[in-house]
Amino acid sequence: MASEPMVLVVEDEPAQREVLAYNIRAEGFQVTTAESGDEALIAVRETHPDVIILDWMLPHVSGIEVCRQLKTAADTNRIPIIMLSARSEEVDKVRGLETGADDYITKPYSVAELLARLRTQLRRVRPAAVGERLEYQDIMLDMTEHRVYRSDVALALGPTEFRLLTALMERPGRVWSREQLLDRVWGRDIYVDSRTVDVHVGRLRKALRAAGSDDPIRTVRGAGYALG
Repeated sequence: MASEPMVLVVEDEPAQREVLAYNIRAEGFQVTTAESGDEALIAVRETHPDVIILDWMLPHVSGIEVCRQLKTAADTNRIPIIMLSARSEEVDKVRGLETGADDYITKPYSVAELLARLRTQLRRVRPAAVGERLEYQDIMLDMTEHRVYRSDVALALGPTEFRLLTALMERPGRVWSREQLLDRVWGRDIYVDSRTVDVHVGRLRKALRAAGSDDPIRTVRGAGYALG
């Protein structure tokens, strides 16, 4: 089964942390939590979240500093960060956004609003996770109907090939390692030999070329695969 979006909740208040985690799981997403800035930085490296919900006021390392470190590191600067803060002054909001936060929510907030903001950020990084239609050149992938078309010709894809194409189409041009594709397509807790990725990429290529078109998947030697 494909890996569902992973959300990291960084909040030092246990009650608020649990409420957020419960409601985000109810939306069908995976959740991992941290209660301090130090824990957050470790959790990001270990779980590779798709979105981070980050409280400003944290013990040891502040949310602002966590945000700054993540947004200045090449391997984490693309992860959307939604900052939570009791600071409602405009100058504080500006500071949070200038540090790199992608969104800023003032406490107290409604869970419904936060979930809506979360879906907005997921739409940027995991559009398929929120039911979006994906398009790349002459390929169209419809998440709602679970169908793929190339030059308006319907393609016959197995479920694994469909999830593999979804991952590639969400980030055209990005080079995915076999390990990253295993996490995204098969799930973080499933053990599959990395050579299995090559087999399914081969099947996907064959299906995409069925309409007589060129092969849009690029093999990057020693690195992995990319679309385009």
